[in-house]
Order: sequence, then C-alpha cells, then structure tokens
Amino acid sequence: MLLNIPKFNSTFPRMNLKHLLILFLPLLLLLQIHGAFADDHERRSLGKWCSDVPHPESCTKSLPRHEMVDRPTFYGLSLEASLTNAIAARNHLRGFKKNLAKSDYQAWYGCENLYTNTVLQLNRTILFRKAIDSPYDYQTWLSAALTNLDVCGSRIFTSDVMLPDVKFFNGSLTKYNVSQLISNCLAINEPNLITANQPTALLREKEYRGRILATVKPDIIVAKDGSGKYSTIGPAVRAGARRARVDGRRLVIYVKKGVYNENINIPSSMRDVTLIGDGKGKTIITGRNSVKDGYTLITSATLAVFGDGFVAMDLTIRNTYGLGSQALALLLASDNSVIYRASLEGYQDTLCVFSQRQFYRECDIYGTVDFIFGNAAAVIQKCNIIARKPAKGGANVITAQGRTDPNQNTGIVIQFCNIISSPEFWPVHRTVSTYLGRPWKIYSRTVFLQNYFSSIVHLKGYLEFRGTLGLDTLYYAEFRNTGPSSLGRFRVKWPGYHVIVRPSLVKQFTVNSFIAGGVWITTTGVPFTGGF
Repeated sequence: MLLNIPKFNSTFPRMNLKHLLILFLPLLLLLQIHGAFADDHERRSLGKWCSDVPHPESCTKSLPRHEMVDRPTFYGLSLEASLTNAIAARNHLRGFKKNLAKSDYQAWYGCENLYTNTVLQLNRTILFRKAIDSPYDYQTWLSAALTNLDVCGSRIFTSDVMLPDVKFFNGSLTKYNVSQLISNCLAINEPNLITANQPTALLREKEYRGRILATVKPDIIVAKDGSGKYSTIGPAVRAGARRARVDGRRLVIYVKKGVYNENINIPSSMRDVTLIGDGKGKTIITGRNSVKDGYTLITSATLAVFGDGFVAMDLTIRNTYGLGSQALALLLASDNSVIYRASLEGYQDTLCVFSQRQFYRECDIYGTVDFIFGNAAAVIQKCNIIARKPAKGGANVITAQGRTDPNQNTGIVIQFCNIISSPEFWPVHRTVSTYLGRPWKIYSRTVFLQNYFSSIVHLKGYLEFRGTLGLDTLYYAEFRNTGPSSLGRFRVKWPGYHVIVRPSLVKQFTVNSFIAGGVWITTTGVPFTGGF
C-alpha cells in the first residue's frame, strides 16, 4: 500500500513545496508507521498491544495479558492464536455432518471447505513468515482467510433465506472469534507494507510479451472425439492430481475443441494447473448449477479453482442457468492466477473473483447482475465486458466488490477494457440501466482505469446496495476513461467516490504494484501492461 502524502495548501515565506517535503517527509513516514503501533523493538505487555488492534476483546481472550513482547512477537502470537481457533472452529463444524438434513449438506460442505482453506492460509502465513520477509504475501493470504469466513456466514452463500437447520451459520462458530483474530493480524501487518519493498522484478511499464505456456507440450490431452487419453475434463484433473503429487511440476491439460458439459473443481492441493483449449467458442466447458436449485455459491460454479498458480487460456467457461439466481461460470480463489483469451459467460454472478491475486487479459465477460464480484486483488486488462439483457424490470450491475476489512489488500481494477452491450441487449439498452458497480461490502474497492464506456452505462455510474451502507467507507475511483458515458460531472456524490487527476495516485492500482504481476505473470508468457 502506498503512502499518500497530504498536499500542502498553504504557502510559507522563503520555502517552496519541494523544501517542505524534504523537511517533513521523514517525519510523515514515522508518524504513519507509528500511528497504530509502537516501535518494533519496544516491549509492551500483550494487554497493551491488544488495546491497539480493531478487536481488543478477542485479542485479550486469546493471548496472555502480562507477557512483555515486541511487535513482531505479538504478530506471531496473534497468527498462532488465529490458527488454533480456526482449527477448533473447523473441527466443531465437522461435528455437524452426521446430523445434517439432506437439504443442508451443500451449505455444510462449502463451509467446511472454506474453513479448511482458512487453516491453509494461516498455516502458510506462519510458515513463510519464518523463512522470508514478504508482508504483501501475508496480507494476501490473511485477506483470503477472512474472505472465506465472511462468505461462509453470509446469506449470499446459499440463498436469500438462511437454511433454518444450519445452526453453525447462526452463531455456534462465533465463539471462536476467528474472523476478529484475523482482522487483528491484518492490522498488525499493515504498517509493514509501508516500509517493505514491493517485489516487482523488472518494472514493466510497457506491454510485456514472452514465451507463452500454450507452446509447452501438454501432459494430458482431453478430446471428445477419442483422440486424447480422456474424453472429459474431470477425470483428467483427478489423474493430474495424482501425478502432481509425484513430480511437483506444472500440469498442462490440453482440452481439444468440443462442448464439455461438466462441473470441475480444482482443490487447494493442486498447484500450477494449466487448462489450454482451442479457442473461445471452440473449447467450451458448460454447466447450469444455480443457488436456486440447491447449490451453494461455490458448487454452482462450472469451474471452481482453489489451487494456486492456475492458468486458463483459449476456452469458454459458461453457466447456462439464465436469469433469476446466482449461477457462476468461474469461481477463482487461486493466488497468482491468470485467465487469458477466455470467454466467461453467464447472467447473475458470472465471474467470482473470490480471493488472492488474479489477472485477466483479453477475455470476454458476459452477465447481468453483479457479474464480476468477490474479494480478490484482481486486475482485468484489455477485456470486453459485455452486458446482457436482464430480467424484466431489472437493471445490470457490472461489479460488486466484497472487501470487509479496511486492511485487506483487495479490490477490482478494470483497465483498458471496453464496456459494451450484447446484441440482444442493445435494442432495449436505453430503457434499462447499467451501472459500473455497487458496494456489496462496507469497504468495497473498485477502480476503472483508461477504459471505454459505451452509452449503455448510466451516467450516475454506481448504485447503492443497501441504502447508505458503505457510501462513506468504500473506495471507487476513475482515471482517464473515455466514451459517451465517461462524463464524471454526472457521477454519484458519495464520499468514497473519486476522480483521480494525479497520475502518481494511479500507480498503486497497476499490475506491477497492486498484484506484483511483474514477478509472476512473466512466467506464463501472457502479455500484460505493468503500468498505465
């Protein structure tokens, strides 16, 4: 996270702005770093440290109060307390399995997987903290851990009405305070981001193009015509999981042209999986699961990916359920993941950018309501974002970002994209409103950089989600967008909405800074622009 230096509005005799910055910049940095916490080397009682975090009561309940420690030790103890309680909560959750009603199984299964993933994220934060110094990674993994729990406990996870028999949604897990403990860890780590150097390898302000993974010989071939080892994708993924455990290499699955009617899950245990097709509209993975039909947010997805390092290119991922329910095409919770030259097709909630660092390039994304949503750190670059015809009397909303904690390093950045109409929507687009976004959660963050807004976009730009919720705590921003609907003077007047004028404020939302893409996207060969 970049430090925003306040602008000096007053003038001082015999001193210009440059002199003032030179004089006061060190002081400003110190104040920023020490604002929430004392010096790293200061030893304080754990009770004193706990008084500085967002949830002091949960902190004092989980840690001994009188031990004298410095801040790094306090951070380590807080992480360990979060992990201990997360494991206890997950085990408690597992105890519900044998007494579940059949109608509640999908919800239980989804939550059990989310709690397990939270344990994984906390585990690796503790493990790598002892080996390397990467506060950006820690913040990403902690953000994902918190997102898992937020989604599990929300109404949007299963349906508009809570399942009455699922007791763990209604408080039996709250006694473990896992969400609050993780929120404390995010706050403790936040000052480290100010002093750390963001890993960027070579800073690539211009477009990068390298040797693409599609030129790599595939490990497994899937073909409907029988010319591959498998005729469907699911068995190929399961076979690849066994192989990956043996040699640890990237697994490349080539899926030949054809329509594959199946739902696929790539779990956290499967890292570095690549799916390569024959092109948009040629290799098609399709499903029609929906929340209305009893599936959850996760199990409705035609493709759900939790394994890190996932890459997909040259294919279509589709959910054909239609209007009237959450019905995901792609749910992505993979750190350092790339989607390239793909068509993502659905209606409500087409693309769930669920968590961690993600990059989308040269994709077509179709939908109606909240069709790009979630709480990842996601950059969508040079894509076509295509609004479809919504239900009668309804409206289109493109984004619904779900940041619940101000210290999560998450948000949706849309850059160099075209926001346009599908053919069936165009004849009625003047009678139906299409908005750029609405705040799903209180700290929602969405940034539009250098896009083309066609006339389908409502000049107001954004829509309220639940009255005034989040309007003063969200961060929505625009920078150098073009097109007939890019006129900022008609936009909402919310405290959290901004028109960025100074280019220096844009850097924090670029591929290189926001997701450190200069380090890991290069390994895929997928082109990207690191700056603006």
